[in-house]
Amino acid sequence: MPTAVVQPDKEALIKRLNRIEGQVRGVAKMITEDRYCVDILNQVSALQSALDAVAMRLLENHTHGCMQSAIKSGDGDAAIDELMTVVRRFAR
Repeated sequence: MPTAVVQPDKEALIKRLNRIEGQVRGVAKMITEDRYCVDILNQVSALQSALDAVAMRLLENHTHGCMQSAIKSGDGDAAIDELMTVVRRFAR
């Protein structure tokens, strides 16, 4: 069962997510203002890249923290299965 985890770079992650939140509001405003579709799509692409970067950081933190602990405690197989399930979601 998952437990609460202290993120090692929580402040940086929150900063990135706040920036992404602002970008989402900007895209919504662009749509409201009937802006050119390609300009909006470029912003959506930037948002996807920004979210991917957050996901990668979280995945890295998980691997170095939770996974490492699980392997040391003998629960490595279950942790690896869980990790692979998450990785498959991002590989679509």
